[in-house]
Amino acid sequence: MVMTALTVHQTARPTGFPTPGHFRFVESPVPSPAPGTALVENLYWSVDPYHREMMDGDFELNAPLEGRALGRIVTSREPTLPEGELVFHRKGWRTHSVVAPAEVRRLPSYEGVPLSAYLSVLGGTGLTAYVGLTRIARLREGEDLFVSAAAGGVGTATGRFARLLGAGRLIGSAGSPEKVRYLTAKVGYDTAFDYHEGPVADLLAKAAPDGFDVFVDNVGGEQLGAAIGALRQRGRVVRIGTVGQYNTPAAPPVVFNHADVVEKSLRIEGFLVRDYVDVQQELYDFAVPHLQSGALALDETVVEGFDRIVEAFLLMLRGGNTGKILVRAA
Repeated sequence: MVMTALTVHQTARPTGFPTPGHFRFVESPVPSPAPGTALVENLYWSVDPYHREMMDGDFELNAPLEGRALGRIVTSREPTLPEGELVFHRKGWRTHSVVAPAEVRRLPSYEGVPLSAYLSVLGGTGLTAYVGLTRIARLREGEDLFVSAAAGGVGTATGRFARLLGAGRLIGSAGSPEKVRYLTAKVGYDTAFDYHEGPVADLLAKAAPDGFDVFVDNVGGEQLGAAIGALRQRGRVVRIGTVGQYNTPAAPPVVFNHADVVEKSLRIEGFLVRDYVDVQQELYDFAVPHLQSGALALDETVVEGFDRIVEAFLLMLRGGNTGKILVRAA
């Protein structure tokens, strides 16, 4: 095992898009676990849109950042955390993490399921999509969906899960023609549009002239306003994120006809996936057989090497990924 550990610190609060100058890599000796803990050598890291929001005040400056990670226990002083065990934890953005039993989740071993899946379609990304469809939207068979940021991690998982759950027509928005083609050719969306090509309300009216039943919103802003206008009677909005505003603090507020919410009996509900950890096993039971049969594919952009984790994060914020973006140890 290497004797030097790396962590990533945030050095300043960004205004607008972060830059590499807002981060620094810090070397230190590999930590030794105290009694009751174990040392994890991390193998995969997740970079997520919510990290940008946390940079505005939730992350402490000049201290190790945290995020979802997968790793192998290499030294243990805790009997319930045996060496060699693969675990999920939230002490990412570092090559080595010291964890206690309450801070990890042991990873099950399913034949034919790659390790990366536990950070993508079986991880927080997939759980967000699954909870959004089954708990918040309460999706019914045959219902039509519109998904914003449909080519991202949650968007691709939402499309694939919705198809497996018997959804009707799937409409997605994305940020480039290449992503639009990916959605319709690979993920299973019936139609998609590049939101840069014109007013979203017009693009949405063309893509879904008869409206839709559920809007899964990862973006907010103009797309949220347009979707509320296009929803059918008793439509539902699942609010997952507002990535379109994370780097534009002066963005104008969402504009929509508030009477639509009453007159069409709409429901708008947001959630935090951390409140649904009890659904994790249900997600495994649902998704793993489809992964094993090939009915469910992985949508992942993998960046090689921990030294590129900041690069991967900034790439994600600029929309440079398709599906879930992960960093893999070199």
